[in-house]
Amino acid sequence: MINSWLNTKEYPFKSKFFIINNHKLHYIDEGSGDVILFVHGTPSWSFDFRNVIKQMRNSYRCIAIDHMGFGLSDKPLDYDYSTQNHSKTLESFVSELGLKRITLVLHDFGGPIGFDFAIRNPETIHKIIVLNSWLWNNENDPDFIRLRRVLKSPLLPFLYKWLNFSPRFILPASFGDKKLPAHLLSQYTKPFAKKSQRLGPLAFAKSLLNDQEWFETLWNKRNTLLGKPMLFVWGMKDKTVKPHLLRKFQEGFTNHTTVQLSNCGHFPQEEEPESVINALTNFLAD
Repeated sequence: MINSWLNTKEYPFKSKFFIINNHKLHYIDEGSGDVILFVHGTPSWSFDFRNVIKQMRNSYRCIAIDHMGFGLSDKPLDYDYSTQNHSKTLESFVSELGLKRITLVLHDFGGPIGFDFAIRNPETIHKIIVLNSWLWNNENDPDFIRLRRVLKSPLLPFLYKWLNFSPRFILPASFGDKKLPAHLLSQYTKPFAKKSQRLGPLAFAKSLLNDQEWFETLWNKRNTLLGKPMLFVWGMKDKTVKPHLLRKFQEGFTNHTTVQLSNCGHFPQEEEPESVINALTNFLAD
């Protein structure tokens, strides 16, 4: 079995693949009805949306991709893992499947990836749901100034490639009151079992360092989406994507609803899936 580590009781979905640039991008497509498209961040994959999808597929068509270099997608050594290219891949994927009237669910790096796609294709977007993400230049943010020193360290590639640092250490440390059990943590570390499979997360770390101006261009183009209803679901104990970033989203997109999860960290969909399901259900039914 190719993915013998995969817990199919936790992730009981049929795998599908989209071929792009001669590589396989993994996705799941569950249920029927209006489309909800889940776009994950780093160092995760569609697995972190599994509990939400199990419930929402009863009423909606739930589609979740694994970015190239993540999850069950291919992890080629010679590939453009830039954030911008992930967004172009998402656009190709949506076009190939002919998706319309999409509700985007965006988390972490899924935010800039999904918003970039949405800004270019507003006619395909019905609603947008954001979980702990960002969409602007953070270079003057004190938290980012401290982070930038780490991102510039020559030790960072070593930590990412040799120690699988992002899923093994950064991911579990980002949780709030409810910690990630070991048997679930393994589902985030195993996709990156070999050092040759860890280029995707490293590329996102480099994106944080190098793409701040690009993030700001997306923020400046947000007027394209101002008419779209938005839902912000925010873990208020997130140590990296903190509540002041939520406030900027609220100020920039006035047509919004907000659900704050006081005990939750960076991964609301993993930490409190029932709360996320309730928020999505109420928002989509409105």
